[in-house]
Amino acid sequence: MTHRVNLGPADQLPERQVMQVTAKKAGTKGDIAVVHAEDGGFYAVDDECSHEAVSLSEGFVEDETLECPMHGAAFCLRTGAAETPPAFEPIKTHLVTVEDGDLVLHPGVPHPEAE
Repeated sequence: MTHRVNLGPADQLPERQVMQVTAKKAGTKGDIAVVHAEDGGFYAVDDECSHEAVSLSEGFVEDETLECPMHGAAFCLRTGAAETPPAFEPIKTHLVTVEDGDLVLHPGVPHPEAE
């Protein structure tokens, strides 16, 4: 069984908002950004831009992408792919599920569409 982190009620994370989950809480080496995208889905990615060491949880959500607040690199929330420069390297995704109304993060388990 994989490690699971209950993040509380899904309805507490508004659409187009990002929640930072600390590495300590997630049991990972780095923080994780959990996103409520415009498509209504919940996604999670490593909370560090692959171009610069900048927190993506401070970024902007548009459609199914998360944009870095520093230089505007955008990442696909489903695959982690870098969609716009200056980033070219993908970021890691993590599975998020909704169980009994709660968001559950599965650190280290990639989104099914991840590259």
